[in-house]
Amino acid sequence: AAETLGAVTVICSDKTGTLTKGEMTVRRVYADNKIFEVTGVGYEPKGEFLYRGEKVNIEENMVLTSLLKIGALCNNALIVKEKDKWEVVGDPTEAALIVAAEKAGLKYKELEKEYPRIGEIPFTSERKRMTTIHLSPEKEKVAFMKGAPEVILERCSHIVEDGKIKKLTSKKKREILKINEEMAMEALRILGMAYKIIPKETEEFTEEIEKDMIFVGLEGMIDPPREEAIEANKKCQKAGIKTVMITGDHKLTALAIAKEIGIYKEGDLALTGEELEKIDEKELEEIVEKVTVYARVSPEHKLKIVKALKAKGHIVAMTGDGVNDAPAVKTADIGVAMGITGTDVTKEASDLILTDDNFATIVRAVEYGRVIYDNIRKYARFLIACNFDELLVIGTFAILGGIFGQEMFPLPLLPAMILWINLVTDGGPAIALATDPPEDDVMERPPRKPEEGILHGMLAFIIASFLLQAAGTFLVFALEYYIWPSQTPPWMTSGPPWTLPDGTIIEKLIDHPVYKEAATAAFVQAAMFELFVVWNCRSEKRSVWRMGRKNFSNKFFVVAVFASIALTLGICYIPVTQQMFHLVPLTPRDLLYVVGVASWGLFVFPEIFMNKKILKWK
Repeated sequence: AAETLGAVTVICSDKTGTLTKGEMTVRRVYADNKIFEVTGVGYEPKGEFLYRGEKVNIEENMVLTSLLKIGALCNNALIVKEKDKWEVVGDPTEAALIVAAEKAGLKYKELEKEYPRIGEIPFTSERKRMTTIHLSPEKEKVAFMKGAPEVILERCSHIVEDGKIKKLTSKKKREILKINEEMAMEALRILGMAYKIIPKETEEFTEEIEKDMIFVGLEGMIDPPREEAIEANKKCQKAGIKTVMITGDHKLTALAIAKEIGIYKEGDLALTGEELEKIDEKELEEIVEKVTVYARVSPEHKLKIVKALKAKGHIVAMTGDGVNDAPAVKTADIGVAMGITGTDVTKEASDLILTDDNFATIVRAVEYGRVIYDNIRKYARFLIACNFDELLVIGTFAILGGIFGQEMFPLPLLPAMILWINLVTDGGPAIALATDPPEDDVMERPPRKPEEGILHGMLAFIIASFLLQAAGTFLVFALEYYIWPSQTPPWMTSGPPWTLPDGTIIEKLIDHPVYKEAATAAFVQAAMFELFVVWNCRSEKRSVWRMGRKNFSNKFFVVAVFASIALTLGICYIPVTQQMFHLVPLTPRDLLYVVGVASWGLFVFPEIFMNKKILKWK
């Protein structure tokens, strides 16, 4: 999941609580043909209601009081005080309505006792409304409804004005919708409120109740964008990742927030759920790459959006929290469930769970996904580039030894030496590469192509590395065994057995001092070459010579490399390990030239050999 997240090209994110703070505060209220300002911030129930700058006496305005009661009672949230701080239990939007009522002196706990709930028609993304049924102090059954203003207005036939119930005309509906749009343009999330007295004999509470309701007013609340979401979106733009906002809010509210964050720009498109319903999948595919805001959408619309983006070849991350979001989250390349507000169903369907419900955390996860993938490529490049040489060296000498005799062409590396190189020399540095910190441009380059394999662009580097390493191993072995042996080499005498100048008789080739010297030189060169070339495996654009101080940014890597150097040289000078690995101590002169040959690894420049199209390698 992390690896795929690093290749994401589009992030489809919910708005409330993910791109925004999720700290709703009622700022404006429309009731009785008036727009009231509400002071105070957060969930602390302290504030005032103002009309044209003057403080409002709530008790004298029955319509405003009714509106606030509906918001508080048609509600499943709570606000609780913990250590001088007010906390929300439940949905932040609903909590904001309770806070607004408390600011007017309407205590939530008292309202609950005064209007006990006897039924509920729950909110869903498709319905875009919620209704609760209560017993009034007069023992009447009353239904309170809240939801998207346009949805509420569709189910209302009357309106409360000047304390009287009047017919809701088409003209009045248009006036209210215009006020709704004006509030939405100020990035306010708006809910409409309505009520209705229902017959006492009603026992089953179905959607039939939600007809011929009496409209009371609107409550508009602000949910400011997260500051870190603005910065995260900028990162996405640099990284070639498109951010798409998906919300159930009004289109104008969504656009206002999207513009502030930087998601929506001039020339982009914004679609509503209603508009999505009218176009088919093919039509959506044609415009989907231009759309950055989807408003008033339902979960099935999310699924339609994901499919359209995937059809255009995008790698899509989709967030979700509700039960009905699960299909879209499951269909996306990366499904991201909300850890705080998400349902268990959505969490099960997702690939990742966002524990803090924060968009910026998704972007950080994308960055870590890219870093993980980069580091996988680093150690894959290192291990593959540094193991082909053994195949070439051993294979060549095995074939020549079979033709011309083992004394003439003995194996330069013994099995124990190869195990040491693969386990000790390779092991520590390779593991350390997996912990490498991110490169500076990790979020300034476009997403990788999904069809690219893990070894994409490495062929030239691998070939250059193993040819140089093999050439170095051939060279030092040949110098020690053929060119300047310390004494008569095995291939120039008849044997075995071999009699040394001091009279010692040697039965096995691997015990002959000339062979040991040559094999030790070959072993040290092969091991040291890998410990040099690994420094050029830390970046695909910069060699060890250009990285400067960043060469030492990964302390684990530095320790692993120098520990491997010390251990590899150490076993050549410790009597027990000399016997175990058939090694001899190298003279200073031999050590100097062997390390000099091994240093060729520092010249396998990634900027020259990486991402060169020699062959199509996937």
